[in-house]
Amino acid sequence: MTEQVFDAVIIGSGPGGYVCAIRCAQLGMKTAIVEKSPCLGGTCLNVGCIPSKALLHSTELFHEAKHGEAHGLVFDNLRPDLGKLMERKEQVVNQLRKGVETLVSKRKITIFHGTGTFDSPTLLRIESGESVQKIEGRNFVIATGSVPTFLPFMQPDGERILTSTEALSLPEIPSSLLVVGAGAIGLELGSVWARLGTKVTFVEFLPTIAAGSDKDISRMAERIFKKQGMAFHTSTKVTGYEVVGNMVKLTAEKKGKQLELEAEKVLLSVGRKPFTEGLGLENIDLTTDERGRIPVSQFQTSIPGIYAIGDVIEGPMLAHKAEEDGVAVAELIAGRKPHVQYDRVPSVIYTDPEIASVGMTEELAEAAGKKFKVGTFPLLANGRAIAQASTNGMAKVIADAETDEILGASMIARGASEIIGSVVAHMEYGGSAEDLAGTIHAHPTISESFKEAALAVDKKAIHLL
Repeated sequence: MTEQVFDAVIIGSGPGGYVCAIRCAQLGMKTAIVEKSPCLGGTCLNVGCIPSKALLHSTELFHEAKHGEAHGLVFDNLRPDLGKLMERKEQVVNQLRKGVETLVSKRKITIFHGTGTFDSPTLLRIESGESVQKIEGRNFVIATGSVPTFLPFMQPDGERILTSTEALSLPEIPSSLLVVGAGAIGLELGSVWARLGTKVTFVEFLPTIAAGSDKDISRMAERIFKKQGMAFHTSTKVTGYEVVGNMVKLTAEKKGKQLELEAEKVLLSVGRKPFTEGLGLENIDLTTDERGRIPVSQFQTSIPGIYAIGDVIEGPMLAHKAEEDGVAVAELIAGRKPHVQYDRVPSVIYTDPEIASVGMTEELAEAAGKKFKVGTFPLLANGRAIAQASTNGMAKVIADAETDEILGASMIARGASEIIGSVVAHMEYGGSAEDLAGTIHAHPTISESFKEAALAVDKKAIHLL
């Protein structure tokens, strides 16, 4: 058992953790990462953001080819090779794993593989199998991320009742899939399997899908996804289930009526919760709130020298938010004064079309008592959208009625994830709808829809009657 002393010890190597470690090293700190898994990268890289995007892209190509007649593209005997799809997904993940490992190792960051548990506010015990070692830290950053939540009466078995991890690596294409929860993860994985021929049905407790999205966007999304063959039961509460042979029978309640649904597989996608198990927080008198989050003030916990970032603290559970947290903590430890603006963190659902947003929705603006004005623009009037047969969608801008400052923006469109950043950039300096409207966008592009929506805020849209 040996003891080593580090300026900064980061527990967890997801997007928040490894980025924090790199920035700490850049700032001259002797830095260590403690990771319980064999690979760096956390949930996002290994069983989340990256593998799901690889499958989404591959299945989108298949879907496009399958419906290519209108473009003069006819394929004979077109079929998916699931083994190759999964192989490519793993190649993408492995490439990025190596990239993260290289970034970390080249900066002389020490990596400890094992479970980190606090023995004291300055001492961390790392256990890996029968191996135990202790390291001392002047500063610790808890970046342990989150894990899926489940229904009290329905736990995953990895065979019939799945988490997102199993849904990313199914050995065969299921004939039918029930997705409990129509949020980002459910919609993305449901889209993957629907494109491959699975009959996909969503059961959502809330009245709309894509929770947190603008009401107009979520309603349009549901209509679009229904046309793609997916089915939805919103305002529906799952009440029970049973496995009968090779099928799962789900019971649910919708507006006082009982429903029975059946599928070969069920994907549980009802949310995520902070992961702090095994950290030994009780050993250092660090408590969590009612939602399992670690309370912080400027990332500092109630224990001096111990910080927390990403999914274990308040704020959106998004990889890019965790990265910004990680950089900010490193700067804070170095004596600087960083700041992360959570109301400017964009969110994306990578379906086709994609759903992207930043800032306030109409509902949030109303709840905050804001006086606001709204501009929208349909993709039906966008030249690029028409040219590439992707007119299902719209752009929406919400601005302060008095100052014209952009309060929020939403888009459902192909490529929306790449476009939303332009609005975020305007919001970063307190830009107005007029500023966005006056920004020259290349023609023809989908991004022009945001320019037109910004013009529509003051009823000045050019390409809309």
